[in-house]
Amino acid sequence: METKEKRRFSVRDMALCALFAAILAVSAWLTIPGPVPFTLQTFAVFAALGLLGGKRGTIAIAVYLVLGAVGLPVFSGFRGGFGVLLGSTGGYIAGFLLSGLLYWAMTALLGDKVWVRLLAMVLGLVLCYAAGTAQFMVVYLRDTGPIGLGAVLAKCVVPFLIPDACKLALAWLLSARLSRYLK
Repeated sequence: METKEKRRFSVRDMALCALFAAILAVSAWLTIPGPVPFTLQTFAVFAALGLLGGKRGTIAIAVYLVLGAVGLPVFSGFRGGFGVLLGSTGGYIAGFLLSGLLYWAMTALLGDKVWVRLLAMVLGLVLCYAAGTAQFMVVYLRDTGPIGLGAVLAKCVVPFLIPDACKLALAWLLSARLSRYLK
């Protein structure tokens, strides 16, 4: 049995995490407006995870969230602040971190195989949708009134299924080809 030596978090690792946090911010600024904005964040999240691995990718996502929470305008529409995370789209943004944690756990437990990465990305996207949908319903209930799950899914998930699947597939394909250069 081969034992893995614990690797220190190097300056290179920190630089890559910072770079992908910046890429996440830029991907959020490329927006098609709507109740839940259409951005390239999904692509950037899964590219970070696929290219950097679970640990560094999740740290990059966490750095991005912290930058936004403290008020830097890194979220869609050049918004920032803790209020955005508590708003109607905040659950989807927080879902990115949940996706990263799930990806990290799955690749740690099942190995960093191509099929594991794809499954982790797909399940991470489902988890992101679940977190975002739940928060959207709570915020909508608070601000407007009751809304059914079907209405929220039709408004906040269904329109994004095909675009997000395309972004996820592209991130997976790129990471399968390029990840060895960043390890």
